[in-house]
Parts: sequence; C-alpha cells; structure tokens
Amino acid sequence: MSEHYKLRLAAHCLRAGGIVAYPTEAVYGLGCNPWNEDAVHRLLAMKRRPEHKGLILIAADFDQLAPFVEPLSDARMEAVLATWPGPVTWLLPARNGTPDWLRGSHQTLAVRVTAHRLAADLCRSAGSALVSTSANVSGRPAAGTPLQVRLALGSEVDLILVGECGTRAHPSTIRDGRTGEVIRA
Repeated sequence: MSEHYKLRLAAHCLRAGGIVAYPTEAVYGLGCNPWNEDAVHRLLAMKRRPEHKGLILIAADFDQLAPFVEPLSDARMEAVLATWPGPVTWLLPARNGTPDWLRGSHQTLAVRVTAHRLAADLCRSAGSALVSTSANVSGRPAAGTPLQVRLALGSEVDLILVGECGTRAHPSTIRDGRTGEVIRA
C-alpha cells in the first residue's frame, strides 16, 4: 500500500470523526478533527484526560492554525514563526469561537507547525490542523511504535499511520507566545 493511499485513508478516517495514531517528532500522537466535538471527547475519554487541561493542535503551516488563534504583535509572531516548522509548541490567544473542548479552561491554545514530514502530510491530506496528544493513557509512557499504540489503547484507535518517529527524546517544548517564557522544556 503506497504512502499516498495510507494518507488518504487516514484523512478520510479523520473527516469521518475517527481517531488516528501517527508518528511525531518524539512519540506516536493521537489525532482527530478539532472541530468534531464527539471525536475530541472520545479521544479525551480514551486517554482519561480531563477537558480542562486543553489540547495541542499541530498543522502543516500557520494558515491551518489561523482559524483557532489570534495573531500577536509583529515582533512576537516573528519569534514564534522563526521556530517553525519544529518541535516548539506555542500558547497563543484563542480566537473567539475556538471551542472549549480544545482550549480547556485557558484563554490560550497550544499550537505547533510540525517538522515531522508524515505528520505534516497528514495535516495536508486532512485539509486542516489536527488535535495532537501523545498516544497513551494519561500518566503512562507514550507509545513510540504502532505495537505500543495497540497495547496501550487497543481497538479504541481507528487507524494507525505507520511510520518512524523523529529522534527527539522528549515531547515538544511549550512556550508562552505573549512573553516567550518556557512553560515545559
């Protein structure tokens, strides 16, 4: 099966409300359509993650994130954009209308333009940013392989996009877009 076909299949699954596991810069991630409330709540239940914590969105480019976040000053946006694509997640002010199920109890939303080719291609194939959270039950080690995804989450994951994770040893750095402060190293 060609990679192009696998990406089309995964994108179809996402558009239909499914949950897809896919490789990222460090570990396997779980993704779904961020506008699909049922899919997001299903993903949160699968992970046993409370909604108030919020989620990360990944994208192939900033245009896919623009519907969810307010831009910062030119100088701050320049600092943010200089780190992308790459393993830096930024907390940016959530745009009015950004669903609570994405931002949790925060006025910001965590967003990243991924440097992982397959994850970016998945965003392009889906035609939008995707929810991105580690493939695990909260508090347990994140999956680094398709087998670990299945062992951790069983058949709750609708599709696993097989590929190699990047070489990062830790999840993305998280920074506050308004101040540049590091929230998670």
